[in-house]
Parts: sequence; C-alpha cells; structure tokens
Amino acid sequence: MNFDPYRYQYPSRRNVVYGSKGMVATSHPLAAQAGLEILKKGGNAIDAAIAAAAALTVVEPTSNGLGSDNFAIIWKDGKLHGINGSGRAPLSFDLDKFRARGWEKVPEQGWPSATVPAAPKTWAVLAETMGNLPLTETLAPAISYARDGHAVGVTVAHNWRLAFEKYSRILKGREFEVWFNTFCPEGRSPRAGELWRCLDQAYTLELIAKTNAESFYAGEIAEKIIAFSNRTGGFYSQEDFEQHNPEWVDPISVNYKGYDIWEIPPNGQGIIVLMALNMLKGFNFTFRNAETFHAQIEAIKLAFADAHRYVADQRFSQVPVAEMLSDNYGDVRRACIKERACLPKAGEPEASGTVYLSAADSEGNMVSFIQSNYAGFGSAIVIPKTGIALNNRAKGFSLDPNHPNVLAPGKRPYHTIIPGFITKDGEPVGPFGVMGGYMQPQGHVQVIMNMVDFAMNPQEAIDAPRWQWVGDMNVSVEPGFPIAEAQALARMGHHMGAALDSNEFGRGQMILRTSDGTLVGATEPRADGSIAAW
Repeated sequence: MNFDPYRYQYPSRRNVVYGSKGMVATSHPLAAQAGLEILKKGGNAIDAAIAAAAALTVVEPTSNGLGSDNFAIIWKDGKLHGINGSGRAPLSFDLDKFRARGWEKVPEQGWPSATVPAAPKTWAVLAETMGNLPLTETLAPAISYARDGHAVGVTVAHNWRLAFEKYSRILKGREFEVWFNTFCPEGRSPRAGELWRCLDQAYTLELIAKTNAESFYAGEIAEKIIAFSNRTGGFYSQEDFEQHNPEWVDPISVNYKGYDIWEIPPNGQGIIVLMALNMLKGFNFTFRNAETFHAQIEAIKLAFADAHRYVADQRFSQVPVAEMLSDNYGDVRRACIKERACLPKAGEPEASGTVYLSAADSEGNMVSFIQSNYAGFGSAIVIPKTGIALNNRAKGFSLDPNHPNVLAPGKRPYHTIIPGFITKDGEPVGPFGVMGGYMQPQGHVQVIMNMVDFAMNPQEAIDAPRWQWVGDMNVSVEPGFPIAEAQALARMGHHMGAALDSNEFGRGQMILRTSDGTLVGATEPRADGSIAAW
C-alpha cells in the first residue's frame, strides 16, 4: 500500500489523555514508552524523564543528542527545584581572535559554535540526587533503540532530510566528514519508517550508564572528544570537561491571573515569558481575536528587547531579574503597547532544534525537562566512533565586547531552551513546554493564555493555531490561523506572512494534575508527539 505520510486531507483531532499512576509526554512515541517502562520498573518521574531524554537522543537526533544541553524544573518533596544543565565555552575561546577573523556573529557550524556538552552530566546528577534507579536502568531503553534499531518518525525524517540537503551545500572540511558517515552512511538521510540503528551511540550510552557519566568527562569518551578536537582545529581541553557541573537554581515566577508561572532564571530566556505575561495580565481578554494577538505580539517584542539587552550568564554579568519582573516595570512596559504595531530594539528570532518532555508519577513528583543541540544537529561536528553530535550553543554569544552576553572563556551563552511549570496556591498544577528556539517563549505565552484566559483544555491549548514574531515588524502565522484576524493584524501595522507548514511554530507537551488527583496530558500534533499513561 502506497501513501504519503505527510499528506492529510482532513483535520485530525487528538483527545487529552488521562492516567493515574504515571504519565510521560514527549515528541516521539518510543521516548514516551521508554519513560513509562522505567516507571513500571519502580522508577519515579525523574527516572522516567532521564529515560525519555536519553531515548530522544537516539530517536530524534535532528533536535538533540549526546552533545546537548538541558534544563529541568522538578516538583519533589513539596517544592520546586531547578537545574541548569547548560555547557560553558571552552577555556581557549578568545574574543579578540574571533573578531580578528572578521566575524560579526559566531558561526552556526564548526568548532567555534560548540560549547562543552552538558546533558550526560545532568542525567547523572539527577539520578544520584532525585532518582530511584541508576543510569544502567534508565538508559537501557535508549541503548536498545540505538543497538537494535527503530523505525524513523515522520517529523524526524523530514528534518533529517532538510539537514542533509543543507549540510551537503555548505559544509566543507574534514571535521564535518564524520557527520555524513554517521548520520547519512548511505549518502542520504533515512526515510520515514526506515529502520535506523547507531552502534557507536549504543556503545557511548553504555559507557555513560556504567560510569555514571564519568567516562564522558574524565575517561574514554572525553579522550575521544579532545583528541578529535586537537586533530581538526577545535578548542576543547581536558580541563573544560573536568570542570563541568550542572547548577541547581531557584526557578523564577510571576502570577498570571491566579496562577504562578515558573521558568529557569538567566542565562535562559524564560524571563521573556514572565515579562510578557506581566504586561498582559493588565488586559481583560475575552476572545482570541486580532486585538488579543496584537497585544501578545507587542508584549513579546518588548520582552525580547529587554532580554537581548540584559540576559547573560549571571556569574559574569549582573542581570536585573527582580526589576525586570516587578509589577511596576510591567506597568511601564504595558504602556508601550499601542493600537499600532511598533518595533522595539531587539535581536532577530531564528529557528532551532529542541526536544521537550513532561513526566509525572503516583508519588506526586512532576518534571518539566528540555534538551537541545540548538540548531538541528548542532555544530555538525560528530566525534568519530561515538555517535556524539556536538551542540552549537556558542552561537548564542554576542561578539560585542560591551554586551553582557559577550563571548568569554568558561561562560554560558544566552540560552533559548526553557522548561515551564504551573502552580496555584503553592500546589503543583503541572509541567509544560513548547520547544523551538525563539518560538519557545512565544509558545509558552500563547499556551498559558489559551488555558487561563480562554478556558481551553490542555490539548486544545496546544492545538490552537499559532503566530510567531520573526523579527522587525514581521509576523508569521501557521496553517489554520484565522484569515480575518491575520488581515486585521496587517491593518494594525504588522507585516503578515503565512507559513506552508507548522514545522517552525514550536512543539509542546503538558501534564497537569486534576482536582481528583489523576493526571491529564496533551501532546503536539505538529510532531510525532505521544503520551504514555499508566
């Protein structure tokens, strides 16, 4: 039987999913099943999140991998915990040398774009401090997928093909040959439904599991990474890896119409969500119409302007977080929202590759977890015989010596990935997230308002057609966005564009705890999203 897995003539609807003993929501069904398998083996939500995250490096390498960063917000023992698993710039990074090459920005691919991989160490720290099971248990499903193979998902195959076509045009140099040999060994990207395995990645995952990630930072894996860096013009040293540790942080929040919305503090861009909601809570929204969209877009633009001015690694630069989230400042910025579209000074949003997942268990633990290479396969540098694709997070640095986010040795760049969490009156409502580069805070705001202002159920809130501010006065809308409202936004001064598909409008997951104590989950129709419930 022949059919096109990308063609749908009619709308397709998903229902919310209920569960009682546990739930895992991810952008890929095999990753959700990996998390559920661990829950049934006695793992808690943290173990399930680790299992799903590790599985996603195998089944969705177009968005994340063993060279990724990650962040999490966790409800455990009656309180929220935050962990910042973003990597730091190599100690040999030098601003003057970067600028001497005539670069106005950090290159998108290659060694100058790669920071120290952080994801495996975050898994290990979470397992040691909050999990019930060791990495040998939680990484077992991912190892099996890599060793025994899995059928490639539809969205993954599409993004894999786009990466292959792009890299075939632009990548030159021996440091990039391993990417093609590892991820396109037959001279093409794998097709949807085709069996894919990566024995090198299976071996690396086994080493991570057996050594609790020590091999990645001070053993065999680290030696391979540093050796390849030395051979091909990279920047890594052993000290870069030995010094890396994730950081426990206190999540930050604002109250939006009775609900506390939580994000990870800078160097991440979650503060954009909170600033925008702080402005928008002063409006009384009745309908999801052009006036609502206009206010949302203007609030997001104002919040981005401030984030691109102030957000940086707080160990290097003072970020006025409290001031940026104060009600007074929210009032000041809200006053900037006029009837016509305006252009606050800000950076230009761009697309990226990220995975987001949620997990919950019967003990009351809940996890909001996000993991990313940044742009697709990241730097396009793959370490030989490991399956490790390095991130390109250094692209988030500024090369302006006077900017708080300026590139520096050992510094973490401005980070786009943001896990979200909702509480009410000190009790957990649940984790949520919308992955996708600079779309992430825009997706967070739209999903939260869909539920709080317009009483949508979680699946409806994720399904609702989205807009995306894409820089300057330009706003893009996805298929299904109401044409009349798009035309009204154009009359307000927005430069409107329509996308042919929804690939760049973020991909969300959510798990909420009901008043009855059961769990309700929603997943993304724009990807291969799946919920595994127990």
